Amino acid sequence: MSGRIIETEACIAEGLACLIRAESRFSRALELTGPPPLRRRPDGFAALAEAIVSQQLSVASADAILRRMRVAGLVEEGAILRAEEAELRACGLSGPKIRYLRALAAAGIDYHRLRSAPDEEVIATLTEITGIGRWTAEIYAMFSLGRADVFAAGDLALQEAARMLFRLPARPPERQLREMAAPWSPWRGVAARLLWAYYRVCKQREGIR
Repeated sequence: MSGRIIETEACIAEGLACLIRAESRFSRALELTGPPPLRRRPDGFAALAEAIVSQQLSVASADAILRRMRVAGLVEEGAILRAEEAELRACGLSGPKIRYLRALAAAGIDYHRLRSAPDEEVIATLTEITGIGRWTAEIYAMFSLGRADVFAAGDLALQEAARMLFRLPARPPERQLREMAAPWSPWRGVAARLLWAYYRVCKQREGIR
């Protein structure tokens, strides 16, 4: 069975209270950021397809491709599998992303079952698919499934936020950040939301947009 699910702002508040008891520096971050957003999204094929399209692209570029895909009716598994490569390229998709989307569409994922699967089973299932790495799988688990204890330690913004908040000499690599985050269980997903909010505030203060 899955663990705790983040469904409302009250879940975020409960998680923050636990995190602050475990690590006082989270209190300082919260004073700067205010409560972090819920950031829940729908689950299913479209959410993962969006994540694949968005890889290594600016928000504006990814949004433009996704709009063209919606206009062309290329938003469901069957449509992706039936489409000619030229149709997909016309939306702005690269060759690798076309392969990734087709692999996802052909994978036959039982998205309903994933809603109750353990966190690591969700991540293992998704990372078997070409084009989906651990970061993408963890982001899906956190925001499309609401998993309270998933933490995307490979995220560069989380690493930089941890460096700033904990005054580390360098940005912690993924393995080190996972070890740091272990005591924040079972609310590592809330810790991630707070660290992302802290990153945005700190970078804005430095004049970086």
